[in-house]
Amino acid sequence: MNTQAFIELRDLLLKTQIGTYGPHDTRPDVHLLDLTLGVDTSKVLISTDEMRQVFDYDPLIAEIDRLAEDGHYETQERLMTLIAQACAAYSEIKTIEIILRKAPVRNGNGSLGVRLVLNEASTTKLAGVADKIEKI
Repeated sequence: MNTQAFIELRDLLLKTQIGTYGPHDTRPDVHLLDLTLGVDTSKVLISTDEMRQVFDYDPLIAEIDRLAEDGHYETQERLMTLIAQACAAYSEIKTIEIILRKAPVRNGNGSLGVRLVLNEASTTKLAGVADKIEKI
């Protein structure tokens, strides 16, 4: 049996500014992040109850908050790219799935999001890219 382990973050409200809107456009009230990180099972199936045995996600969340608040983004995709790079910087993270969505879309309802899924090879490749994104 193939065992997999994931760390899941859902509905993280980001304090960010994304997009350019005209006077009659619907401006989103919220930007929400969902993150699923594939990690080695040894980071979940642990022999003792000690933090040193697990993946400490607090520094990653702090970096995501910093990136979100870093300034105005024209697109969700740019912030998503920076979040993916931040995740890939951790050798413990093997796969990445990110969903960044905004709401409302129009007339006070709906949400619209972008999803990015990186397998282990793509995550490793992204980790090797400093400030330049190659086609993955």
